[in-house]
Amino acid sequence: MIEKNDLMEKIISLCKRRGFVYPASDIYGGFANAYEYGPLGVQVKKNISDFWWKRFVTERDDIVGMDSSIIENPKVWQASGHLNSFSDPLVECKKCHKRFREDHVAEAENRKQQSENSLTGEQKAMIKCEKGGEHEFADAKDFNLMFKTFVGVTEDSVDTAYMRPETAQGMFINFKNVTQSTRVKIPFGIAQVGKAFRNEITPGNFIFRTREFEQMEIEYFIKDDIEQSAKWFEYWLIEWKNFFLDLGVKEENLTIRAHDKDELSHYSAGTSDIEYRFPFGVSELAGVAQRTNFDLTEHAKLSGQDLQYIDEINNEKFIPYVVEPTMGLNRAMLALLCDAYDESDGSDGRGAGEVTMRFDPKIAPVKVAVFPLVKKENLPEMAGEIVKKMKKAGISAFYDESGSVGRRYRRQDEIGTPWCVTVDFDSLTDKMVTLRDRDSMKQERVSTDDIVGLIQSKLI
Repeated sequence: MIEKNDLMEKIISLCKRRGFVYPASDIYGGFANAYEYGPLGVQVKKNISDFWWKRFVTERDDIVGMDSSIIENPKVWQASGHLNSFSDPLVECKKCHKRFREDHVAEAENRKQQSENSLTGEQKAMIKCEKGGEHEFADAKDFNLMFKTFVGVTEDSVDTAYMRPETAQGMFINFKNVTQSTRVKIPFGIAQVGKAFRNEITPGNFIFRTREFEQMEIEYFIKDDIEQSAKWFEYWLIEWKNFFLDLGVKEENLTIRAHDKDELSHYSAGTSDIEYRFPFGVSELAGVAQRTNFDLTEHAKLSGQDLQYIDEINNEKFIPYVVEPTMGLNRAMLALLCDAYDESDGSDGRGAGEVTMRFDPKIAPVKVAVFPLVKKENLPEMAGEIVKKMKKAGISAFYDESGSVGRRYRRQDEIGTPWCVTVDFDSLTDKMVTLRDRDSMKQERVSTDDIVGLIQSKLI
């Protein structure tokens, strides 16, 4: 059994070695808690995002999509409350002058009391000062998490703007535009996938908490009724959890936790998190919040615009309530990496220590790898034609002719490719190829005329 801390280190190593995730600015020694997604990682992210969009936008009649700006008018953040309340209590050590979030320090202290061996590297740094002994923290101070930038030619207060800390506000300020241009009727939602930025005090745990990240959010507008809000809140909580299960996340690693009143955001009448059991501990993967009519009401006040919804059937106007299902794309990817990682003990026909990434096929970055048995006698040409057919059908395929077939299988297992196709000498005459399944390792002969359709049927 792999120790949890060892598992995280192995996943990080695999991600860099095989092109899932690289440290940012790697040739310059990196940049703290920033990461870049390589050829395989960017495809996994896209597969997750595409599956989410298909499920919640394309296949539904009550949700439309949009893509809002990263930099908005600063008044957006004044109305939303982010300028005044989007902050975390920060503590600074008087000896080493390092800063940490006060609640993270308290969590580390609690974990230390239970078992010092369970502390992560990040938590150990919160307990032990590099100048010796324990930290000597000054009184906590609030620290705004928004990144400040400047628009225009001078860096003064008139030109101050902010990188968005969430994608939600872009959907709220476009509520009127969307209802007028699409004629959607309540209940309906606006969906968005996009980057957000938070100047986290203590980012860490690989891609779990970074200062630049991607969100997948829906603002679901409903009647201005607390009972309707509670009903849709429960509905979206189930939908959100089922999404992760359908992605391939293991149910035993998921829990739902309702927020206590003292941890609710300023806009929330009730929030629950879907939490995942990461190697570094149980933490938030996604959430669903009852935002009431807070955001639209505040934007209407500050902008002077009428943001009421007009119900023509019942001849009434009202500010809708909102239920917000939200999740982090990067965190979803990390959960999938953790669940997919499987290191053989040697009893399954693989060598002890060999790694298989058991992604659900729809998330796997490469769906099919195609091999010629050897690099001669028209086998590479035949294999290349199969790759072309796969790609033309929209199936991510990879050609590999280097090394033994067994070694090529292992390379594909390590990146999570569900199927491998081998073209051998018999294939030239009988037009049959060998299809090998990643998980069962079983092999079967399949006609070259049927191979594309067979893979397509497995991906449905």
